[in-house]
Amino acid sequence: MNKKTFLITLLGVLIGAVAGYLYYKYVGCITGTCVITSRPLNATLYGALIGGLLSSSFIKKEKK
Repeated sequence: MNKKTFLITLLGVLIGAVAGYLYYKYVGCITGTCVITSRPLNATLYGALIGGLLSSSFIKKEKK
């Protein structure tokens, strides 16, 4: 993994984590039975995972 790929993925993870926490804070789960949004840690980690996967999908593969 080169430096550019790592930075793009890391940026996606950070943005996803912030977005996950903000989703928990402003939308959340009223009843507390939602698996992902019932606790801030779950929402933050899920957002980081989705952000990392989404950002890494935009990286172009080098052809040999």
